[in-house]
Amino acid sequence: MTIWKREINLDRLNQTSKNTLIEHLNILYTEVGDDYICATMPVCSFTHQPLGMLHGGASVVLAETLGSVAANFCVDDNAYCVGLDINANHVRAMRSGLVIGKATPIHLGVSTQVWQINISDERGRLVCTSRLTIAVKQQRKGNVETGVNSAG
Repeated sequence: MTIWKREINLDRLNQTSKNTLIEHLNILYTEVGDDYICATMPVCSFTHQPLGMLHGGASVVLAETLGSVAANFCVDDNAYCVGLDINANHVRAMRSGLVIGKATPIHLGVSTQVWQINISDERGRLVCTSRLTIAVKQQRKGNVETGVNSAG
């Protein structure tokens, strides 16, 4: 059984990245399942920290991107989701290659959601694990819709 309340597919997800930090970091959505989404991000000069390793902040961008976007597809059209809190544990250094993030829900409530995002290397080894808490907000009359709400 799917958790998605809005139409979700890779083309639609990747369209939400246009002219954002997500596009700048070359994050690409690669898979949608009944209860998860995945995306990749390159480990290269623009995601490195000064020591030449994957910047922890870049990992957090990938994690929050996956969790926030997934959360918005789990609510009805009269609601939208925003990040409330995120933590990350960086467990493996990377200097090159590709990281793969996978977001799965821990809790899908009316006012909050909690998402687990694991980021692995191309060999499946854990690089970063993150937990994202989401606030579920209700649209008010006259509010401008979010990019995810108005997409497609």
